[in-house]
Amino acid sequence: MPHHPCVYHEADESTVASAIDGALSAKAKWEAMPWNDRATIFLRAAELLSGKYCYKLVAATMFGQGKDAWQAEVDAAAELSGFGVKYVEDLYAQQPPKNAAGSWNHVEYRALEGFVLAVSPSNFTAISGNLPGVPSIVGNTVVWKPSPAATYSNYLIYQILAEADVPPSVIQCIPGHFQKSSHPNFAALHLTGSTFIIKKLWKDIAANLDKYKGYPRIVGETEGKYFRVIHKSAEIRNAVLQTIRVSERQCNQLCLNTKFNLDVSGVARFFGGDEAVQAILTIH
Repeated sequence: MPHHPCVYHEADESTVASAIDGALSAKAKWEAMPWNDRATIFLRAAELLSGKYCYKLVAATMFGQGKDAWQAEVDAAAELSGFGVKYVEDLYAQQPPKNAAGSWNHVEYRALEGFVLAVSPSNFTAISGNLPGVPSIVGNTVVWKPSPAATYSNYLIYQILAEADVPPSVIQCIPGHFQKSSHPNFAALHLTGSTFIIKKLWKDIAANLDKYKGYPRIVGETEGKYFRVIHKSAEIRNAVLQTIRVSERQCNQLCLNTKFNLDVSGVARFFGGDEAVQAILTIH
């Protein structure tokens, strides 16, 4: 079961406003920094994560997000690596393939005009690092709202980024129950969370369109429905056990849970029968 391994103070409105002002004040210098220098900072962060902070972050993920050692290592130590830098490098390399005689076409990828609001979830340490990290790699400054249930592991990520020399104010980690999407300089929402939250924020953004200096982007991932198909050739007992097993392991740990079993072979009775019940009883 997940736990809350730290005590933290929730930001009030003045603290949130100060964080936004700080992010905006740091924007020009951070955006103007050469790409290779920004990349170096985040590669250094990945090195700190895989070395100095690895076990501490894995332990925080196990305790705070209720994962076992294998799940936590895949989450915190594997996914929070240098992928973001590699993907941005690939993006910047995408240039017009042809040019007219005597001319050269070149695409310059600019940061957004304003700040990015990153809202991270409770169940994935890696996502919590990627949501504020990737926008900042490309030159944006970010106000980051971590999930209350993942505050400690997220704070460790913030410490790693600071030690890797991400300049002050570029990423503002602000715990609390706020959704600051009405600021005139709000430029984008970067979110992973529940359907309820993304719908609420989308509505709030739409209601505040006249207040913004631009048109905010919304980049979000939310829960879905995951189907499991059982073929008539399946070994029934194994299908029952593996369905229960994967559902239990994913509970509050991943972005997916078994929502529906599609019965294409008349085996649904096994999932409500004595065999399934006995299998469930063996989990704990």
